[in-house]
Amino acid sequence: MQGLDQIKIENLEIFAHHGVFAEEKQNGQNFYVNATLHTNLRLAGLNDDLTLSTHYGEVSLFIKEKMTEVTYDLIETAAERAAEAILLQFPLVKALELELRKPHAPIPMTFESVSVKIYRSWHKAYIAFGSNMGDSEKYIADALKGLSMDNRCKVIKVSDIIRTKPYGGVEQADFYNGVLELDTLYTEGELLDRLHELEQAAGRERKIHWGPRTLDLDIIFYDKEIYEDDRLCIPHADMQNRDFVLKPMVQIAPYFRHPVYGQTMTQLLQALEAGKRSNYGKV
Repeated sequence: MQGLDQIKIENLEIFAHHGVFAEEKQNGQNFYVNATLHTNLRLAGLNDDLTLSTHYGEVSLFIKEKMTEVTYDLIETAAERAAEAILLQFPLVKALELELRKPHAPIPMTFESVSVKIYRSWHKAYIAFGSNMGDSEKYIADALKGLSMDNRCKVIKVSDIIRTKPYGGVEQADFYNGVLELDTLYTEGELLDRLHELEQAAGRERKIHWGPRTLDLDIIFYDKEIYEDDRLCIPHADMQNRDFVLKPMVQIAPYFRHPVYGQTMTQLLQALEAGKRSNYGKV
C-alpha cells in the first residue's frame, strides 16, 4: 500500500496438512510463508514502543495457528483465510502481501516449489442510505446494525439523518437520508452483494426507477477508484447532483476529493447550491 511502511516475515516454516490428495492430508508436509505487512511504523520508531507497532513474533505464531487449525484442499484457500485473519486480528495492519509456498507438492517432475501470492487490504467506502416506506428509521438502524455486526466491515462514521424531498420526479413521500463511512475487506462487487442482502432483509422491491423504497443503499465511493461494470459505477454517477448525498458527505468527509471531478465534497455542494448543476447527466 503506497505511503506505508513494511514488516516482512520470510520463509516461515509451518508443518500442515493441506492438499487435494488423501496422503497429503494424512502425512502432512512443510509449507513456507512470506508475509509483508503494510503499516505505519513512524510512532513506534520515534518512541521505541512495541505497542505502537505490530509484533512480528505474534503474527508468526498467529499464521501458524491459522495454517494448522483447519485443513484445506487448496493452498489458495489457506492463504486467503490466513490473510483475512491477520487483517482482522492486527488493527495496525492496513494491507498485506502473503505468499504460501509448497515445495513438496505432488508433481512428478523436478521443481523448487509451487506457490500462491495474494494481496489483501482494508478499503474505504462511503455508502448513502435512504428510506421512505414503512418504519424508515428502523430500516436504516437495522442496516447499520447489520454492517456493524459483519466482521468484514467497520462502520467508522455515520452522518445525521436528514429528511428530504424525493428525487427524480416520482410522486412519493419524503425520504430519510444519510451517508456512512465504512472500512471493509469486501471487494466492490462483494460489498454491493452485501448491501443488496440488507435491502432484501428490509423488503426492498425494485419496481419503479427512483420510486419509493423501504431501504436504499448505494456505494458512492470506494477508495479513490474509478470503476464500472454491468452492475456498478464508482463513483456514483449522479451523486454530484444530489444534495441529500452531498450534505451528509460534507458532514463526515468535507475534504474528500471526488476522483473524477477533483473537487471536495464541500466544493461540490457549494456548486450545486449555487445552481451550477453538472452536465454529466443522470443515472
